[in-house]
Amino acid sequence: MSEFINNQTLRQEKLKGILRQLHEGKSVADVQAEFADLLEDVGGDEIVNIEQALVAEGLSPDLIKPLCDVHVAVFRGSLDQQPDPETIPGHPIFTFRAENLAVQRVLNDLAEALEDLKNLPHKPTLARARELTAKLMLYERHYLRKENILFALLERTGFTGPSKVMWAVHDDIRKGWKALNAMLASDDVVKAPDLEARITGIFEPMAHAIREMIYKEDKILFPASLERLTEADWAAIRTQEEEIGYAYIQAGRQWQPRLDPREAEAATAVEPVIAEGLIPLSVGALTPAQLDLMLKALPVDVTFVDEHDQVRYFSQGQERIFPRSPAIIGRAVQNCHPPQSVDRVQRIVEDFRAGRRDVAEFWIQMHGMFIHIRYFALRDADGTYRGTLEVSQNLSPLRALEGERRLLDE
Repeated sequence: MSEFINNQTLRQEKLKGILRQLHEGKSVADVQAEFADLLEDVGGDEIVNIEQALVAEGLSPDLIKPLCDVHVAVFRGSLDQQPDPETIPGHPIFTFRAENLAVQRVLNDLAEALEDLKNLPHKPTLARARELTAKLMLYERHYLRKENILFALLERTGFTGPSKVMWAVHDDIRKGWKALNAMLASDDVVKAPDLEARITGIFEPMAHAIREMIYKEDKILFPASLERLTEADWAAIRTQEEEIGYAYIQAGRQWQPRLDPREAEAATAVEPVIAEGLIPLSVGALTPAQLDLMLKALPVDVTFVDEHDQVRYFSQGQERIFPRSPAIIGRAVQNCHPPQSVDRVQRIVEDFRAGRRDVAEFWIQMHGMFIHIRYFALRDADGTYRGTLEVSQNLSPLRALEGERRLLDE
């Protein structure tokens, strides 16, 4: 057994050495020639483990990303021999793969539309290219489910490095389709003398990245996921993915997770098991101290009035808009407002209680601030009125914003 482990460790070190040589500038052809025997039977899971080990040793995912396609090129001969993952309709992997088939058809149609636009730049060809670009951007849902559900569960198994690299590539692809969409948004684009070069420069790298990502999913990510995640994990993914939605398809219903009674109960439990000292919320759980810190950090004033019209809470942020004192806790909300506004407050609360409205909002100028005040009716799952939330915010700094700021200032 120890000899097997030693051999596996030695093999992984050799494979890591291959990737290091690529990062140092050695060509794919040279590496393939030197390590032909070793590269014959490399599996997708081994590639995952190698990249994971390199990240653990300090290699930044940002440095792996530019060579991600090169890694795959070195191992492609072996990966091509691997069967595609087999699942049935309704399983999250089946759904991901169905979307990949669909997006490739969209890419092909878009490529044809862009060629038509290059050859005959006028409004009908431009309209078709716009339509298909918008359709391509629906594929965003595929990446969102990967990033927010699949990657989240994989990370619990220690799978972090490859997911970070893939996420970075997703962002490059997003930049590509946003750039294409922005370019096609102007009617004047049909008059641009460099139209063909602009289209080619944006579309071809983006389409290549999407197709390469599909290959990496089929040959590396999905097999690694099936190896690492339990049936209960897949059931949890299935219950969460519809909130984000699907691209081009609707998930099937044929797949049903095979869970033992305990797993089935955990996967479908409405109330998760909450550790002692935590306050259970609709999603997650927090300590009272964490909840208090969060509410204090919000850039708004928050006041909660219960169903009996009594003030039960107000936040104590750093920049308060309206004065509040702990003495108002337990006080009738009608007594917390000046006489000239009591009728308005009373009408809002009565409308909320009767179900005639769910939101009331006002905005005023005060002390050089533009203040937005909103009242929200709070109702439980049965629709029963449980109180009112008042949220006040100084919008003056936000109204003054212009342009964009995408990076954090040093």
